[in-house]
Amino acid sequence: MTIRLHKKFEKKYKKLRLSEKSKFMERRNIFLDNPFDPILNNHALTGKYIGYRSINITGDLRVIFKILDNNNVLFFSIGTHSNLY
Repeated sequence: MTIRLHKKFEKKYKKLRLSEKSKFMERRNIFLDNPFDPILNNHALTGKYIGYRSINITGDLRVIFKILDNNNVLFFSIGTHSNLY
C-alpha cells in the first residue's frame, strides 16, 4: 500500500510537536500492516467528509484519509478532533 500526502496534511504535519510526529509514525506503520487494526479505530465519516475515513493517532489527534484504490491511500488532513470536525 502506498500513502500519498495531500498538501493540507503536509502543512498541518509540519506544525505538530515532535512527540505527535513520533506517535504518527508509529500509527502509520500499524496502518500499513493492518489498516483495520482495532488500536486505530478506523471508521467512515459522514457529513462534509462523506467518502473519507478517520484513524486515531493519540487520544485527540486524528488523520482523515481517503482510499483511492487497492494500493493507494490519500492522507488528507491531520489535527485534533475539534479542529477537523
